[in-house]
Amino acid sequence: MIDLVTVLGHTAAGKTAFAAHLADRLEGEIISADSRQVYRGMDIGSGKDYKDYLVMDHQVPVHLIDILDAGYEYNVYLFKRDFLRVYTDISERGMMPVLCGGSGLYIESVLRNYRLLNVPLNSILREELANRSTEELVEILKLHGPLHNITDTSNRKRMIRAIEISRYQSGQLQDSEDERELNPLVLGIRFDRDIRRQRITIRLRERMEEGMVEEVEGLLRSGIPAEKLDYYGLEYRFVCKYIQEELGYEEMFKRLNTAIHQFAKRQMTYFRGMERKGIAIHWLDGGLPMEEKIEQALELFKAT
Repeated sequence: MIDLVTVLGHTAAGKTAFAAHLADRLEGEIISADSRQVYRGMDIGSGKDYKDYLVMDHQVPVHLIDILDAGYEYNVYLFKRDFLRVYTDISERGMMPVLCGGSGLYIESVLRNYRLLNVPLNSILREELANRSTEELVEILKLHGPLHNITDTSNRKRMIRAIEISRYQSGQLQDSEDERELNPLVLGIRFDRDIRRQRITIRLRERMEEGMVEEVEGLLRSGIPAEKLDYYGLEYRFVCKYIQEELGYEEMFKRLNTAIHQFAKRQMTYFRGMERKGIAIHWLDGGLPMEEKIEQALELFKAT
C-alpha cells in the first residue's frame, strides 16, 4: 500500500501546482523538499508560488516552508529530521503525505532512507582548510569518495562543510534513526529541452517583474551578508552582484538565465542517477492538461 507520494522534476516544471491538485484528490498534505523555501523572506527567488496551493477554493496544507529566518544554514540532516516529524503527523491523522520538490539529495535521503548524522562544527579543521586553494579542496573532498551532490563544489564554504562531514562520518557509526521502510509512488514532471528552456526564461522574467531585486535588497538591509546570499544559490548570488554593481542588469539576467538552465540539466542528471540506483520514477509529460496528468497519476496510484 502506498504510504508516500513523491513529485519531483526540473525547475519550472509546474511541480507545485500538480502536487497540490493531486494532494487534493488524495486527501493529502504537501511536504516541501526544497532547500531554500524553508526560509522566511526568501519568497520570489526560491519560487514559493503560494497561489499554486489553492485548488478550487481549497487551500492544500503545505509543510516545511517558512520555518526558519534567512541566514540560517539548513541541511539534509535537518530536512530528514523535519520530514520524519511531519510525515508521521500527517500519516497518523489519516492523510496522504505528498513530498514535492526539486532538491534531489533531500528527496533521495527519504526514498533511500539515508542514515544521517548531525555533524558538529570543527573550527580547527575549518581554519586549516581555509588556507587551501579551491583545487586542493576539490581533491581533498574526492578522497572521501564520490561526490554525492553537484553543489558540494559550488563554492568554498560548501566544500569545507562537505569535508567536515566526511571526516566526521569516517570516525562514527551511522545512526539508525528510523528503520521504517516506505512504499512510495514517485512521479516526475518534465518537459523536453526546448520547452524547458522557454519556461525557465519566462519564469525568470516574471520573477524579476514581481520584485526579486527588491527582495534581495531587503535581505541585505536585514543584515544578511552578501556571502550568505551566495550560499543560497543562483538567484540570490547573481541579483546580489547586480545590486553591488558588479554586473549590469542585462548581463546579470543573461548569466542568471544560463545558470538556471544548467541547474535544470543537473537536476535531470541527478534524477537519472536515482533511477540507476533503483528508484522507479514514473515520468509524466508536463505539457499535458492538468486533469490528464492527475488521471494518469491516480491510475498509477491505484495500480501500485
